[in-house]
Parts: sequence; structure tokens; C-alpha cells
Amino acid sequence: MPSRTTLLVTTAVALAALATPVALAAPAPDPSARAAAAAWDTDRAASAYASNPGAVTASGSENGASGPGAVADGNATTRWSSDFADDAWIRVDLGSTIRINQVKLEWEAAYGKKYVLEVSRDGTNWTDFYTETEGTGGTVTAHTYPQEVTGRYVRMRGVERGTAWGYSLFSFQVYGGEPAPASTTRANLALNHPAFGNLYQHAGNSPAYITDGGWPADLKADRSRWSSDWNADRWVGVDLGATSTISSLDLYWEAAYAVDYEIQVSDDNRNWRTVHRPSATEVAARRADVKSPGEAVGRHDTITLSTPATGRYVRMLGKERRSFHNPAPSTAQFGYSLYEFQVWGTGGSAAAAYPALPENPGGAYTTKFFDDFTGSGLDRSKWRVVRTGTEMGPVNGESQAYVDSPANIRTENGALVLESKYCKGCTSTPNGTFDFTSGRVDTNTKFDFTYGKVSARMKLPVGDGFWPAFWMLGSDVDDPAVSWPGSGETDIMENIGYGDWTSSALHGPGYSADGNIGRQQTYPDGGRADQWHTYGVEWTPEGMTFTVDDRVVQQTSRQKLESTRGKWVFDHNQYVILNLALGGAYPAGWNKVTQPYWGLPQSSVDRVAQGGIKAEIDWVRVEQK
Repeated sequence: MPSRTTLLVTTAVALAALATPVALAAPAPDPSARAAAAAWDTDRAASAYASNPGAVTASGSENGASGPGAVADGNATTRWSSDFADDAWIRVDLGSTIRINQVKLEWEAAYGKKYVLEVSRDGTNWTDFYTETEGTGGTVTAHTYPQEVTGRYVRMRGVERGTAWGYSLFSFQVYGGEPAPASTTRANLALNHPAFGNLYQHAGNSPAYITDGGWPADLKADRSRWSSDWNADRWVGVDLGATSTISSLDLYWEAAYAVDYEIQVSDDNRNWRTVHRPSATEVAARRADVKSPGEAVGRHDTITLSTPATGRYVRMLGKERRSFHNPAPSTAQFGYSLYEFQVWGTGGSAAAAYPALPENPGGAYTTKFFDDFTGSGLDRSKWRVVRTGTEMGPVNGESQAYVDSPANIRTENGALVLESKYCKGCTSTPNGTFDFTSGRVDTNTKFDFTYGKVSARMKLPVGDGFWPAFWMLGSDVDDPAVSWPGSGETDIMENIGYGDWTSSALHGPGYSADGNIGRQQTYPDGGRADQWHTYGVEWTPEGMTFTVDDRVVQQTSRQKLESTRGKWVFDHNQYVILNLALGGAYPAGWNKVTQPYWGLPQSSVDRVAQGGIKAEIDWVRVEQK
């Protein structure tokens, strides 16, 4: 079948180009036997080429000296260079079917601006697992989790060149291994099987690495490991593919190991039975092992079950994290970090697979939420007023207190007005005394939703340190087992006082704060932030598309986000927020102001004191299918 492209695109032409299949010759038969299983850190493309130079093929080459084999010959100075065609491709026959956990491309100066990485079992029918539309060359590592990427053939299919030349690659590396088959004798049934977990640090530390068969001998190096975010309530597990009889487990921990944990099994991946937990004596000994991060090393736990357990799914549920001196005598706790999770027993099945990622259901949009602020006051059946010290505490080093006052939040001339006020030492809250007040409203508990088109027409104040925003937060942000950034944050529009641009961004585990996935947009034709503009995002199961006045300014697909940055945390309810902040981390990062307030210079303080610094919102709309 032709490949399925999940990245959101702006034109039908681009979509057709990415989805075009390429006809290839029939594959050679799969070898009947392999001498030995490849090591976890083996470049499977290089080993396939070493066994058979014909394993690497391409649509064409610039000349005889730049043939396709150069991407897998182990020589960092040789390269494949395609003919000068946008639809050029290169593929590797790995020689056997494996579960692929990452592909690494090292581009020469002639890079691909748009291209697709695809996998195939037969060399004819291809499925995409990484789509690039804004490539800039360099080294690109595409992690496959949580997609099902199992096959014998891997291909880079070009869509658009980044230069006038062809596509040129120094190397095309593929890593993965053969999934453990069903076994009637004792075996590690988890090897190269699908792994799952809740929140993890970033794409390079996903759950996929606990079943790849690899761990460093010193149990210390940052290689091939799952690492959770910094929360005690985290788990990681494996799908054995079929009901199995489990006799023992081996856990190879990095230094951030669990002091206390449970081993659980399940038949359906929902209902869990605990089959092992360390004794109180073991927990006490592990708890006493406190070292500095630089001195700490991991440990190897071998767990032999007194009575074999049966189940298809097995997981480690963390209960308590290890402590570190950071620095002494204080202690700090990171997350959990596990190199390898081995499950020994009989049963299982190599047919275990990751479920398909959700797709955009299609259909027409209808309006589910709308407010044009034409009433005599804020409609509190739709909006919650947020107050500093009650609904929230101070954040981001901002200078204002949010209060519930018509001086700060009101409707006026058919618009919502959020206005900032200044009065030295006049506003006392449970979080301290503030010199500024401002307004913040949201739809939390009034209208929380998953997926849709979200838009607002707004006019913004311009001046150093004024920070109006139109954004969304995950509705579980106040759950201590989730919190920020695990909840996800969608910044539809932020402005920090510059008249000619705004920004949009996504925040989540592995891509938060200054490391967010964001984009600046500059208004065309001399437009300014203090004029009326419509800001929006289309949020689907497949990605986010941000717009200003219906002009696309940022596109982020789930597929690419999870391949390169971290977990997609935008598959559950969010709520809409409108606010006007003053100063803080984001403005200060640009204007470098530290006095009299962080990110807010005296000239802006004077303007707030004079009055009239306000964000105006004409309307807000949410549409859903």
C-alpha cells in the first residue's frame, strides 16, 4: 500500500508528493538462518552492507564515485549523492525483519528539505514513520517510539531537495533487533518487544530502550535507557505478545534506580496483579545508598518468583526514587532510569505490536464554544476568573497579581478588556505584596475539550515587558502525578511587547520552557500587534497547525515531535486561557531588563501607571468535529 503521511501540510500538491509510492524490484528471499543475533548497538545497515554490498540501492547516483553503498561502508568521508531529482531515494535491505528503534541520517551539504523515512516487510509496500518538511541537513536521529516500525527494508524517499544539487548522505544508520518469538523453553520473552510507560524525559530515553538487549557494563553511561520524568508515580512495561508463564526477571538499573517498586502482570494492560515487591530490609538498604550523582552507579536486580506468574503484560511500577547528594547534605531525587527489562519464561509471541497512532477523523467543524463579549459583564458560566494566591501562585518571575476586579477584567464596546494597573505596595495576596494587578480568565471546569479549531480576534498592547497571551493548558496540570510540563501547554499566541511579531509554541516533557517547539511570526505588510488580528490553532490527533489571520505560521506533527523531542501529551482535555502578564522570564530573555522589575523597564512601569495598557479580545471560538 502507499505510505500514510501524518504530517499536516498546507497544499494538496505537497500532500500528494509525500504520499506517492515508488515501484521497486521484488526483494530477495529472507535468509533462512542467521549466524547470531546482532548486538543492540550494531548499525544494521552497515552489517547488511558488509554481508552483501548489494543490500544498499538507490534510484540513481550523481556518478560512479558516489554510489549508494557509501552510506553504509563505515567511511565517514565517503557519501552517496543522488542524481538531481526531487524524487530520488535510497534504501537498505537489512536481510531480516527487525523492530527498528532509531534511524540516523548524516547529511552532506546537499540535504533534503522534505523527505520521508519508510519501512517495508517486502520491499514493495511501504509505511512512513518520519516525515520532514523543514529539513536543514546536519545529523538527524529519528526515534520510532511509539510507532510500529517493523520490517526488512528501510528507505529515505526524497520529496524536495534543499539545494540545487541532489540528496547527499555520508551515512544511513539503522538500529534495532529481531523480536523474541514464542518459546516453549525458558527465554527472555521481552527482547525487542513493544514497551510502554507514562511520562519520560525525551525521545532518546523512551520506554523502547528497555527491551533492545543493551546496557553499558558500568551501569552508569547514558546509553540505551528509559528515563522517567522527575516523579515517583511512574511505570514502564512490556507486551510479551501472548499469555506467558513468567519465572524470573532481570532489571538493569542506571544510577537513578527505584528504592521501592512493584512488579505487576496483566492479561489486558488495564487490570494489574502485583507479583513481587522488595522486602522492607531490601528497601531500607537501597534507601541508605545515598551518593552524589557523580559517584552513584546503577544496580542489577534478579527477581526469581516463588510461584511463576501468568500474563501477557509485565511492568515495573515505581513507588520510591533513589536520593542523591546535590550537593551534600541536601538530597535530590531524579526520576527512574532503567537500561534493560528482561522477562524470563515460556510463551510470548513475536507478533506483539505497537497500536496504530490515532488519525484525524475527518468531517465538518461546528462551533461548540463562542463568546463575543457583548454582555454587560464577563459571562461567568463560560469563564473562570483566576486570582493570584487562590487559583494559582506567582509564575515565571512575573510582576503582577491577578485579581478579580472590573478595573482589570471587564467587557467594553463588545470586547473583553484585560488591563494592568500600578500602585506601589497596594495589593496583598497569600503569596506576598504586589505593585501591579492584571487580569486572567480561563475555561477550566467550564469548557475543557480535546481537539478542535481554537481562535480569537485580539488587539495587544505594545511596550517592553507587556506579555499578553492566548493559550491552553492540559486539564490535569493540577494533578501532582502529572503537573507541568507533563500536562502539555499550547501557546496559540504570545507577545512580549514587540510590535512586529508574536510567537506560538508547544511545551511538554522533553520540550519545555526555553526548549519548547515554537516559532516566531512577523506580520506582513507592516502589520502590528496593536492592530486587530485573528490567532488560531487547529489541534488534531495528528498534530497542531498555528495560524495568524488564517496564514499558517507553525506546523508540528505528532509523528515528528515524538521522533525527535519527547512524548505527545496533547491527547486529552485542555482549557483556554487569556491573560496579560507584566515582565518575567520570557520578556527578560529578550530585553535583558533586570530593574526596576525583571523584564519590565521603568518606561513601561510609567505607561502602566498612566493607564491604558490593555489587551482586547473581540471574540473567542472553539470548533470541533
